[in-house]
Amino acid sequence: MHRLLAICALALATLACQQQRPSESQKTTEHKTVVYQVFTRLFGNTNTTNKPWGTIEENGVGKFSDFTDKALSELKDLGITHIWYTGVPHHAVINDYTVYGISNDDPDVVKGRAGSPYAVKDYYNVNPDLAENPANRLEEFKALIDRTHQHGMKVLIDIVPNHVARHYEGKNNPAGVLDFGAQDDTSVVYAVNNNFYYIPGESFKVPNPENNYQPLGGEAHPLADGQFDENPAKWTGNGSRLAQPGFHDWYETVKINYGVRPDGTKDFPELPEGYELKDYKAHYAFWQNKTLPDSWLKFRDIALYWTELGVDGFRFDMAEMVPVEFWSFMNSSIKMANEDAFLLAEVYNPALYRDYIHKGKMDYLYDKVELYDTLKHIMQGHGLTDNLPAIQDGLKDIEHHMLHFLENHDEQRIASPEFVGDAKKGMPAMVVSTTISTAPTMIYFGQEVGEPGAENAGFGNHSRTSIFDYIGVPHHQRWMNNGAFDGAQLSNEEKELRDFYKRLLTFSVKSPALMGEYKEIHTINRSNNENYTDKTFSFVRWCDKEQLIICSNFQPNNSQNFLLKIPAEIIKQWQLSDGQYQLTDQLYGSTNKLLVENGEGTIDIHTEPLASFIYKIDN
Repeated sequence: MHRLLAICALALATLACQQQRPSESQKTTEHKTVVYQVFTRLFGNTNTTNKPWGTIEENGVGKFSDFTDKALSELKDLGITHIWYTGVPHHAVINDYTVYGISNDDPDVVKGRAGSPYAVKDYYNVNPDLAENPANRLEEFKALIDRTHQHGMKVLIDIVPNHVARHYEGKNNPAGVLDFGAQDDTSVVYAVNNNFYYIPGESFKVPNPENNYQPLGGEAHPLADGQFDENPAKWTGNGSRLAQPGFHDWYETVKINYGVRPDGTKDFPELPEGYELKDYKAHYAFWQNKTLPDSWLKFRDIALYWTELGVDGFRFDMAEMVPVEFWSFMNSSIKMANEDAFLLAEVYNPALYRDYIHKGKMDYLYDKVELYDTLKHIMQGHGLTDNLPAIQDGLKDIEHHMLHFLENHDEQRIASPEFVGDAKKGMPAMVVSTTISTAPTMIYFGQEVGEPGAENAGFGNHSRTSIFDYIGVPHHQRWMNNGAFDGAQLSNEEKELRDFYKRLLTFSVKSPALMGEYKEIHTINRSNNENYTDKTFSFVRWCDKEQLIICSNFQPNNSQNFLLKIPAEIIKQWQLSDGQYQLTDQLYGSTNKLLVENGEGTIDIHTEPLASFIYKIDN
């Protein structure tokens, strides 16, 4: 049965090309997926004040309504297929919404003034900051879901199963849904159906501040007194078991209990041997009629609630801190409701990748610690492209599942001085990241116009656009042009950068070869070409309808000239006879020639600094 399903998956995924490796998530994927991560409260903000620790009135805030038809049309035209609206579920904020029945949050356990999107306070509603009318905030988000769908894009939001806000308060739970911790036995550290872990006999203490830190930058606030009432204290989100966690702990959150005892043993069934080979339907069937920890059911119900509202998928925060068996239960339940759901997880331990994909039924994982980190070092000038072939070879059995990115809310902006200080230095890396595999590509809003993340927003450091405070995003605001979304305020350099991203991404979502075969030709050219350096990278992608030769120059100051060799095995695979073949670059339209002699191919390459070619053989 498993073999039959795999054959069906392969057939569906190869309508345009013969796919390398079939998988469930490729059943409906004939072309590349491109995810646009947008920090929802920052996207539409036109305020340029940018006062450190500024209030919502001083620094402004974006709304759901700022994603107008024009804005969404421009994102679709950029090549976007999915929008990850970051910061949608209602998280702790320092703003008074008591008139709407929302309790105030304590600055002593909130990071920043606008609050971390990963300290969710109420999973059954949305951030009131994002609504024109906070009383109608959920309806406004539903309207955004509908608008996004009307423009042919899918909607993703965050779910953060590892932890919730220190002051979680579910005031919008559906009938019959109890709040987190409502029935916990707080007299014990652990019980299987407790939602939290406790420190009996001790009260929570706010961490000792460092570097003269003061909540809200020292502004007076009735709740900012260095105390927070939590008795008994709970374990902190990152696993600290201290009643007074450290300043660098995730002290604004509390850890969720999934039935893992304090000694690490499990209070729930484990998947039988061989289930890594079974599909989500078999996983769903396995969990039926099992007695499961209460937290499993709560998060399953949360995911199905948002799925029913029209959300097309989720980005799961710190998934590796939650047992893989839970993900088998959770994701198979989501897939039973929507088999096309897009399920993306943050997992940073390569040793766990295959478990979270095959046992946990994740569609995609961040490819951070291998591809991203290596590309970052190359961009910074101290890494070698020689390290790239081994990465792709090591991931070849799961390459489709490893989502690629160069920026997200956790990482430094490419243009920040702390990274490389020049957005153009990301261009060759973006070509490689986007075209090297069948995996989805992700960009972070503002990346396409060179946003450097230079503002001092309050909490946190420069180089990353703040996720904690109200702030404007200057380069992005110039593209937004006061809601015209026409880029009229961009500099010529910024326009050229966005044009590059648009050319690359729109090509990627149309190219059948990028869902086909891959072969690196870097190694053979390094060993046969003294002018081909460790700051160059090349590979080929192909299917029966399209053959591509991709070459990138990572050097910021030097052009390159060399004869690129296409090995005989590739020429044979492409069924090319001796002769000349016209090549056309799919980025900017320049032409070149592929010369095939004695069954081997060569291309005379000249690249400007930071330039890339995606040569297509003209048929």
